Amino acid sequence: MALLLSVLEQGLIYAIMALGVYITYKILDFPDLTVDGSFPMGAAIACILIVKGVSPILTLPICFAAGAFVGMLTGLIHVKLKVRDLLSGIIMMTALYTVNLRIAGKANLPIYNMPTIFDNGLVNSLFPGGLETYKTVAVILVITLATKFLLDWYMSTKSGFLLRAVGDNDSIVTSLGVDKGLVKIVGLSIANGLVTLGGCVFAQQQRFFDISSGTGTVVIGLASVIIGTSLFKKVTFLRVTTSVVIGSLLYKGCVAVAIRMGLSSSDLKLITAVLFLAILVLGMDRKKKVKTDADTK
Repeated sequence: MALLLSVLEQGLIYAIMALGVYITYKILDFPDLTVDGSFPMGAAIACILIVKGVSPILTLPICFAAGAFVGMLTGLIHVKLKVRDLLSGIIMMTALYTVNLRIAGKANLPIYNMPTIFDNGLVNSLFPGGLETYKTVAVILVITLATKFLLDWYMSTKSGFLLRAVGDNDSIVTSLGVDKGLVKIVGLSIANGLVTLGGCVFAQQQRFFDISSGTGTVVIGLASVIIGTSLFKKVTFLRVTTSVVIGSLLYKGCVAVAIRMGLSSSDLKLITAVLFLAILVLGMDRKKKVKTDADTK
């Protein structure tokens, strides 16, 4: 049961981040490495605010706004300064390393014995006694589902349709008299807002900020997106965002099983890389097969 709860907690937290990666990778076709810096930024902001006595609940919108600002800067570097998409993300990721250190004041900032969104008067009163074990996963589930449904709602708006159009064919957006660069900036802002929100929740669940917590975040996000969208591509009644959430859970489940089989936790990055490579190779094989079948016909 402890293993299952751990997988659910970690999977749902990273699902919030994966929803942001879904916007950049699947919708905008933008390889945004800002994620590796914006995720720990959410953790740094959450921890320093809690240390200073700010309500843990208020850290959620604050972190989202901070991430949206960072995403906007990445978009401005790409759109206004004409820097390539990959390099724009690398520049922001590099800059955020220092920014995160300045925010937290040090490389590791614990928040033990301090109130969090999982441990406060309201939550503790809702989960008394034996239910206390499930309070963390319940709170994360509520936040993840709220994030998913809000993103679904946004995608059904005019701005959301324009965002999808930019990724599919940006000339269509230009023909409508809309600045495609502005739409990209909005998309990157929302994406990094979600990533930073994920980092905020992660820090409060782990009860500390660590400067290295963002290393490989984009790979985890990509793996979650690819697993979800590949496995449930033909399941029409599931929204893509739901597939991404499930993909994150499956990914974390695979990692947990690998560690349970005897691999050391220090091998986590290696496990992540191997899983991601396997997912990519399987995805390429399926695409080649479909293409071959089409050429034969």
